[in-house]
Amino acid sequence: MYPGETLDPAVEQHLRLEAFEGKFDVKDFVGAVSEKLIADSKAHAGPFDPKPFIRTFEAAVDRLIAVRKDVQGKTEQMEKSVRVAEREYSKKMADLNKQFDSVGSSFGGMESRMNEVGRTAIRVGEQLESVHQQRQRAQAAYDLIDFYNQFSRDDTTRLDAMKKEGREGRKRLAVLLRRLNTVAKEVDLPTAEKTRDIIDKYCEKFEKDMLHLFDRAYRKGDPKMMHHCAQVLLEFNGGASCVQVYVNQHDFFINRVRESSNPDNNEIWDSIPDPDCRPPTTEPGLSELFQEIRTTVGQEAQIVQAVFPNPPVVMQVFLQRVFAQSIQQHMEQLINTATSISDLSFLRILQMIHHETSTLVEDLKTYELPSTMPRSPVEGNESFKRFSTSSAVPATATAASISAMLETAMEELFVPYVEGQRYLEKESKSLSELYASFLTNFTRYHERSQKAGKSSLFDRMVNQLSAAAQNTSGSGTSSTSAQAAAAILRYGGISAPPPKEEEEPLRDEDGQLNIHVAETMLKWHAEAIGRCVELSPPNDVPKHAFSLIRVLAAALGNAYVEIALETVSTRLEAYDPKLEPTFQPLVILHEVDLVCHLWQQYVNMALLPLASSSVTIRREMVVFNNQTVSRIEGAANQIMQRMTDSIIAWLTLQLTKQKRTDFKPRNDDLSFARVNTEPCTACCEGLEKVRDAARESLSGKNLESFLTEIGVAFHSLLLDHLKKFPVSATGGLMLAKDLKSYQDIIATFKIPSLLERFEFLRQLGNVFLVRPDILKSYITEGYLGRIDATLLRPYLAQRSDWGQAEKGFNDNTDDVGEGTGKGLRDRFGMGRLSMMMKDLEPLRDQLPVSMPSLPGGFTSLSMSTRFGGA
Repeated sequence: MYPGETLDPAVEQHLRLEAFEGKFDVKDFVGAVSEKLIADSKAHAGPFDPKPFIRTFEAAVDRLIAVRKDVQGKTEQMEKSVRVAEREYSKKMADLNKQFDSVGSSFGGMESRMNEVGRTAIRVGEQLESVHQQRQRAQAAYDLIDFYNQFSRDDTTRLDAMKKEGREGRKRLAVLLRRLNTVAKEVDLPTAEKTRDIIDKYCEKFEKDMLHLFDRAYRKGDPKMMHHCAQVLLEFNGGASCVQVYVNQHDFFINRVRESSNPDNNEIWDSIPDPDCRPPTTEPGLSELFQEIRTTVGQEAQIVQAVFPNPPVVMQVFLQRVFAQSIQQHMEQLINTATSISDLSFLRILQMIHHETSTLVEDLKTYELPSTMPRSPVEGNESFKRFSTSSAVPATATAASISAMLETAMEELFVPYVEGQRYLEKESKSLSELYASFLTNFTRYHERSQKAGKSSLFDRMVNQLSAAAQNTSGSGTSSTSAQAAAAILRYGGISAPPPKEEEEPLRDEDGQLNIHVAETMLKWHAEAIGRCVELSPPNDVPKHAFSLIRVLAAALGNAYVEIALETVSTRLEAYDPKLEPTFQPLVILHEVDLVCHLWQQYVNMALLPLASSSVTIRREMVVFNNQTVSRIEGAANQIMQRMTDSIIAWLTLQLTKQKRTDFKPRNDDLSFARVNTEPCTACCEGLEKVRDAARESLSGKNLESFLTEIGVAFHSLLLDHLKKFPVSATGGLMLAKDLKSYQDIIATFKIPSLLERFEFLRQLGNVFLVRPDILKSYITEGYLGRIDATLLRPYLAQRSDWGQAEKGFNDNTDDVGEGTGKGLRDRFGMGRLSMMMKDLEPLRDQLPVSMPSLPGGFTSLSMSTRFGGA
């Protein structure tokens, strides 16, 4: 573009200053400037000509430079104007700050002067108030003296006129009479007695008139007049008489005549003495009464708030009357009826009433009223305070809240039944009687079973429990535990009463332990514990729970489990060892295990948490329970040991039936016709019965320990047995078959330690089968090589050819000793099997009886792990 040539108007539009005021994009700007040039270039065919673009952009750059200079000039001018404006603004702000400081100083001085004036006004006001009070006191004293003089002259004209002035007059008169009565008691003049009588009579008449007016308003249903009368009587003497009139004449106490419910027509009385039936949760008459109380109190709360100036006091009086009259009467009727039925009925009814009353009390607590005490204008006159020595507010107005009163009233209802040890004694006696009745046939059965013994279990148990009861009673922890134990003894838990002429016949089932019996006894005990928690004070719950544990232990432990174990032990002592052993004790021990597991779970889950607030009592409960369980454990272990002894004695008896010729037969064909000898068959059959009976009743470590002891003892018997019978080459086969049968039956025990023992026996039996020339290598290099050769001599001596083999055996043994410089004893040592060989006596005394501990601090029963634990 040449000088003087103008730009295209479209390009001029983009070079104006306004185009740069908004959002500016370089790409958009270049595109807009070159848009028409690009279009013209595309329209003309031929090579691209850059000159139009160059001329246009050069002109545009020149124009932009000129625009930038104009903008810079305007910017500099505006910056100068801004600096000038800032200096002027700063000057004005400084002047304004000076003016504000001046105004603040002026206001500060004014405030100081106003404070001085205010303090002066306060002092003047206080002086005026003091003067006014002195004037009021003087006026009040003058009025009291004037009215007192009028009473001394028996002139009540002014008082009667004040009384007729209406509500405000009666209020002033009430306050005046109260204070005149107070002043009259302090005046000591010759005529004071006469004046005092006149004042008392006038006060009495005034009170009667107000009560009569209140009664009329009450009958008419005029709450405003009732409120006025109540307010006046409150100012006069506290309003107690007005409250009594209102409560005494209430329809709830007068017009509602409640007929006592007939227990014979109530279904709960039929089932309440049955411990297996659920305790009643409500009684129709009691529910009806409590519902009526809720309705009445709900209505009464609104009326009392509208009528009386001290609603909380009136509500307390009303509720106290409800508890002391209505609830107590119905409660006594129910308890008397229940007491005539049984102790359990009494306890269940008492718990039901306690629960229902607690619910009622919680519902009534929602009617807690605000403690508002309106005062009359006359009462606000401070001049009378000097002459008032008694308050118009009754003593009950400063009492506790309605909630506290309800708690106290409920507590007083149950004091005659739960005070001291009354409840616990009743609960312990009830449980003892229930358990004694429940176990009557069980006790009779075992008592008869014990009569044959020289020292009766029952006599010993009675002495032990009596001594324990006396010790517990003297300890002070639970005075009723001794009574509970005595009750168990007395009511049939231990020593049953003399049989009556007509007793139902006893069956074997009556004397058997049953887990369902224990469940029933624990269920009854749990119900008693529930009552104990609800009816006992919170601080006494641990102690009472401990006492009830003693009752349970006396019944379930002593009178049930231990008696059954003692009977089993007595029968085992008298059992004929020549007879096949009975496995019934294992069934009993299985039931004992179930009962004790259930018992311990119950104690851990239900009883010990109740003693968490008392570390001492909790420890005593744990110790007591452990002692009881340990006593049962000892009896169970004793029975287990006697069973083991009887089984081993019977096996010994069967082995004694072994004939001298069984392993040295004369008729080989007849001998081979038999699979095993008769003693072997009998022992295997007996061991099979032992195994089956043990698996039915035992499990886990208990089963393993029992079968291990039987196996070890039988192994010892066989070791001793093999030394007594000569064995021929043919008889060695019979012996091998016997030993294989023993090994097979013991293998079914599935006890690893027994498998090794009886494998040794089988290997030992093979010494009667090997040829003499290889006997040495068999006992020195094979399975028997770990055994001292001298220990094998008693068995080798039973070989029929031992006379020929002994010399070679000795020579070979000596050669071995000379070649090695040591004998077989030194070479093979005394290994584990050598020690086993030395100990040929039965190992029945080595059965472990100490077991791990159960959770919760209890020492496990041996039977808990031996008779049912995994």
